[in-house]
Amino acid sequence: LCSLRECGTFATSQMDVLVIGSGGREHAICWKLVSDGHRVNAWPGNPGISKIAKCHTSGSVSDLDGIVAFAEESKTDLVVVGPEAPLVDGLADRLREKSIAVFGPGADGAELEGSKGFSKRFFRDARIKTADFEICENLESVRAAIERLGGRVVVKADGLAAGKGVVVCSKKEEALAAAEAMMRGRFGDAGKRLVIEERLEGQELSVMAVTDGKKFIVLAQAEDHKALLDGDFGPNTGGMGTVSPPTWASTALLSQIETDIFQKTLDELDRRGVSYRGVLYAGVMVDSDGVPWLLEYNCRFGDPETQPVLSRLNSDLGGLLAAAAAGDLGTTTVEWSEMPSVCVVMASVGYPEKPEVGKEIGGLDEVAEIPFVQVFHAGTRIDGDKVVTSGGRVLGVTASGKTVEEARRLAYDSVRRISFEGVQFRGDIGARGGRQ
Repeated sequence: LCSLRECGTFATSQMDVLVIGSGGREHAICWKLVSDGHRVNAWPGNPGISKIAKCHTSGSVSDLDGIVAFAEESKTDLVVVGPEAPLVDGLADRLREKSIAVFGPGADGAELEGSKGFSKRFFRDARIKTADFEICENLESVRAAIERLGGRVVVKADGLAAGKGVVVCSKKEEALAAAEAMMRGRFGDAGKRLVIEERLEGQELSVMAVTDGKKFIVLAQAEDHKALLDGDFGPNTGGMGTVSPPTWASTALLSQIETDIFQKTLDELDRRGVSYRGVLYAGVMVDSDGVPWLLEYNCRFGDPETQPVLSRLNSDLGGLLAAAAAGDLGTTTVEWSEMPSVCVVMASVGYPEKPEVGKEIGGLDEVAEIPFVQVFHAGTRIDGDKVVTSGGRVLGVTASGKTVEEARRLAYDSVRRISFEGVQFRGDIGARGGRQ
C-alpha cells in the first residue's frame, strides 16, 4: 500500500471493499468508495446502496462468523465496519486474526463507546477536560449523584443504546425519572448502570479523526442537531441533521482539540497497550470561553455526520482507510471541497420513541436527478416494487452549495419533493443560532 501512495495523497489501486451495516452512514461510505473507483460489497446494505453496490441482504451485522467467512472466501482487500455493536463484540479482532485488513478498532478500543463509565474514567486518566460525573448501579447512588451535581445533569445509559440513551435534564425530578426509566429497562441491559454527569453549556461540535494507532488525521468538522424539533426542543435523537463545516469553529479551536483531546487520547491508548485503527469520533462541547470539553467518544463514523463530511472529501476514502488499517498513515494528507454541505434527516412519525414503518416513499427518482444532492437511505426496505420506511430515521437528504445558505435551500427543496406518511424533519438544520 505504501508504494501506491504519491505526494502525500492517495493513489491506491482499485480494491474490493466489504462495508458492514445498513444505515445512512454506510450508504455514504459505499457511495464515496464507489465514486473513488472501488468495488463494494455491503453486508447487509439497503435499497439505496443496492443501486451502486452488491448487497448481501440475508446477512446480519451480528453474524460475526458469517462476515469473517465471507471476507475470507471473497478475498476482500478491506473490511469497513460501520456500526458500533460488532466492533464492541470483537469483529475487528476476529478479522485481524485471519490477516484480513479491517478499518475499525478492536474490542479493547471500542470500549470507549461500549461503556460510558469506562470512557469517563479513561478521560480522567488521560487528563482530558470532561464534565464531572458519577457512575451509578442503583437508584440510591443515582439520587446522591443528582443531589451532588444539582438538578441540571445529563443521565446516560452506560451501554449501547443506538444513540438514544442520553437524557439532558433541567430539574432533579426530571433526572430521577429518566434514571428510573433506564434502570427499569427502557434501553435493555444498556441501562443497568448509569453515568450521571454535570450538564455543560455551550456549542456542540462533532470532530472525527482517522487514526492508525500512532498518527491521526482530523476530518472536516460537523455540527449535529440532536433534538427532534426546531430550536433544539423535544427529545434527544440519534441526530436530525448536520452541517459541515460549522462556520463558528476557528482554526485555533480545532488545533486545541487536536492537542488536548485526540493526542491525549492516543497517548493514553498507547500507555494501555491498545492499538486503535479506526475512527475516533469526539462529541465536544465548547464553552463560553472557547474551551473544548470532551462529552463522549464513538468508535465509528458518526451518523448523520458522515453524510455531509464525505460529500466534501476530495481524496480517495479507500486509500485513507486502508492506510489506517495497515497501521501506516505515513505522510498521508486529505483534501476537502470548500463547498459546505447540509444533511437533513427525514424521520418516521413516532420517532424516536415508537416509529411507524411500512410507509411508501415517493419522489426518490425525481430528487436523484438534482445536481449536488445525494439521498442516503437510513431506514428503508423494498416491498414489491416500492421503497418503504423501515426505521426511525429514514433518509438523509444531503446537498452541497457555494454557501451554507445555498446548501440549505437545495437540501430543503429536495426534502419537500420526497413524501411519505407522517414524515417529520427539522427546518433549521445549518441555521442554529443564526450562523450561516
